[in-house]
Amino acid sequence: MVKSKYQSVLDLGQKLNIQNGDVNEENGVLKIKGTANTQYEKNLLWDKIKEVGGANPTDIVADIKVADTSVYHRHTVKSGETLGKIAKQYYDDASKYQKIFAANTDILKNPDLIHPNQELIIPNL
Repeated sequence: MVKSKYQSVLDLGQKLNIQNGDVNEENGVLKIKGTANTQYEKNLLWDKIKEVGGANPTDIVADIKVADTSVYHRHTVKSGETLGKIAKQYYDDASKYQKIFAANTDILKNPDLIHPNQELIIPNL
């Protein structure tokens, strides 16, 4: 029963390709574990857990590790994106685009010139 309540969390875990995943239910508590690629993906899972179960859910226990702690995320640029839009997506603050630019000076020479399919490092703040 509790597994069906959190099905959207499990679906997101599948979509994010969480590795070493394990899910089981014991005494009305869903226990999940796995490894997210980045901290950003781990945060997405926790946001989904809170969306379904509230701020402090008692019917789920999640042990989510992060495979790559050296970056917050890796982002593939899509057509029409700017560093400001990307910063807003990851940090809720478009002005932090400079942090993304600084982390990618090996491939970016101008913060106003990014191209689709470039893979950008989204640094930890």
